Order: sequence, then C-alpha cells, then structure tokens
Amino acid sequence: MKIGIIGAGNIGGNLTRRLTALGHDVSVANSRGPHTLTALAEETGATPVEVGDAARDADLVVVTVPLKAVPDLPSGLFDGAADGVAVIDTGNYYPQQRDGKIAGIEDEGLTESGWTARQIGHTVVKAFNGTYAQDILDRPRPAGAPDRMALPVAGDDEAAKRVVRALIDELGFDTVDAGSLADSWRQQPGTPVYGLQEGADAVTKALAEASPERSADFRA
Repeated sequence: MKIGIIGAGNIGGNLTRRLTALGHDVSVANSRGPHTLTALAEETGATPVEVGDAARDADLVVVTVPLKAVPDLPSGLFDGAADGVAVIDTGNYYPQQRDGKIAGIEDEGLTESGWTARQIGHTVVKAFNGTYAQDILDRPRPAGAPDRMALPVAGDDEAAKRVVRALIDELGFDTVDAGSLADSWRQQPGTPVYGLQEGADAVTKALAEASPERSADFRA
C-alpha cells in the first residue's frame, strides 16, 4: 500500500520502520519539515514530505500527533488521497501533562478519536494508542503464536477497519474489534486495556471491564 504517516515521534517513527521493511511505500511528515527527517528516510527508505502532501494518493494515513496539534493540520488534508482512504488515529488526551482542556472532549463528551475525526473532517480508526512504541519493533509474532499480542481497534467505517486490522496482522499482532468510535472510550488512557501487552482474550476482557468515568488524571 501507499501509506502516509503524519508525526515522526516514537509511534510514527517505529511504524515507518516496520511498514517500509514490509515493502509498503511510506511517506512521512512532521511539523518541523522534511529536512528534519533525513536520518529516518535514510534508515528506512521512506520519503520525507510536507504535512500537506502526506496523504497524497495514500491508501492509508496514520495521524500520530499530540491531540493539541490536530486542529493545526492542513484543511483538505485528504482531498488528494485514494478513494476510500483509511485513516488511523493513534492519539490520546493528556490534559494536564500536554494538551490543556479540550472542550469537545470534556464538555460535549466526545471520545478522543471522535473529536479528532471532527477536526480533520474524516472518520478515523482508533488503533495503536495504547501500544508501547518499542513493542512495534520487539513484539511481532507469527499468527497463532501463544504470546502474540492483540491490539484493540475501534471505528465506524467497517471497510477501513478491515484494512487496518489486516495491516496490524501483517505487522505481527492480533486485533480485537472494540466497536464504533462512540465505543472507543474503552481504550482511552486510564482504562484496563491501555498499555496491556496480552492476547485477544485478555484484551476482550479488559475492554468489557472499562468504565466511562474518566479518572482525575485524565481531566483538565
């Protein structure tokens, strides 16, 4: 696939490494410009681009930027993407440590990914938000391996969700369908599944045990 990655931090960088190694055509962008991505490009063979070009002709785009930076993404970001482009949102809301208060989340009750979808004007699939970046490199396992990790995946677009789940399987992880974006609070920070390094049964159980009440740590 042609894949655009917006954000070259720990998650974005390690997804760039794995996806290029699997043979995908990866473009990567960050807020500081392509010239800051030279080392990652030389290491992986990915193409460094401006943020506004990251989704051009892409079959799949990963948005992996701090939540507070989402409104700064270019308008019309996905206008040049392939038809039916799947968009992964890896974001988390950290009001006290980083993002400040986001009214749509705290006052309107939107899920983090529901708010992101509204900001960017395109539905998203929530995935990788509770995954340790190093696990993307260190924890892939073949299908059926007893120690294969599972990742929760939530979204409203079933076709996009299938694309994302197939890609995660290719990366070496199982997936658990965590429902719609309205259900995606079950994998937000502070929930039992967040950071869980277990298989599908444990992930399914953790999703079921989640509480919709945010802890004080995750409110502004």
